[in-house]
Amino acid sequence: MSYRDKQFKTCIVSVDEIGIATIQINRPKAFNSVNVKLLDETFEILEGCHYDPEVKVIIICGNENAFAAGADLKTIKDYNAFEARDFLDKAHKTIYAVEDNHKPTIAAVNGLALGGGLELVMACDIRIVADNATLGLPEINLGIFPGAGGTQRFPRNASICKAKQYIFTGDFFDAATAEKMGLINMVVSAAEVLDTAKKFAKKLTRKSPLALREAKNAINLSMDTDIKSGCRAEQLGWSMLFSSEDQKEGFYAFLKNRKAEFKGK
Repeated sequence: MSYRDKQFKTCIVSVDEIGIATIQINRPKAFNSVNVKLLDETFEILEGCHYDPEVKVIIICGNENAFAAGADLKTIKDYNAFEARDFLDKAHKTIYAVEDNHKPTIAAVNGLALGGGLELVMACDIRIVADNATLGLPEINLGIFPGAGGTQRFPRNASICKAKQYIFTGDFFDAATAEKMGLINMVVSAAEVLDTAKKFAKKLTRKSPLALREAKNAINLSMDTDIKSGCRAEQLGWSMLFSSEDQKEGFYAFLKNRKAEFKGK
């Protein structure tokens, strides 16, 4: 059964006519906190989108009160070390499915994005956040620290000193602060978050899916490889695109002064 045909307990998924998939985290009574079921279902949907030729862009959102408020503490409070590690295995697998997805991913953030919720945001390619949103990694106040990539992606996205400041204190911060740090792309009003994400996604649906995929891969590699190795990977991805119909369409459309129509081939 396709992910499109399933009824999920913790997520709502839809794909529109131009290829924008929207994954809504849907545990409103728990402020969209993350449990094992949510991780499993989100991973299944992301994998489905990854291989679905009709999906061109993925938007991940919550509701007006919360994008995701971190781990569901009621379900993990009595874990032993091995159970905690298993939980993080699922968390990392799901977040990698966002970060490594062939399709561009956009976080549309309202309300709370705390702990694992913010870690999920940091794995998305584009991050659009409401001006009244609250962000943070408050795990230190529980006697732990961020375990789903927060200690790795925060310094790579902002700076090591800002990462230490907010991870050591657990302090919350607002969208304007996040934008100033380079942690997110843009701040809009709460009412405009999803519409802005859809407009941005629509812009990406007009680009070559193959070029987007290779560009995303090359940029991601730049975060953890030396520049020469990164440039070789960039060279390989760039060169491969010359075997695609999209590259020929893009070049010839430009030279003939018409709009390119990419097909992902």
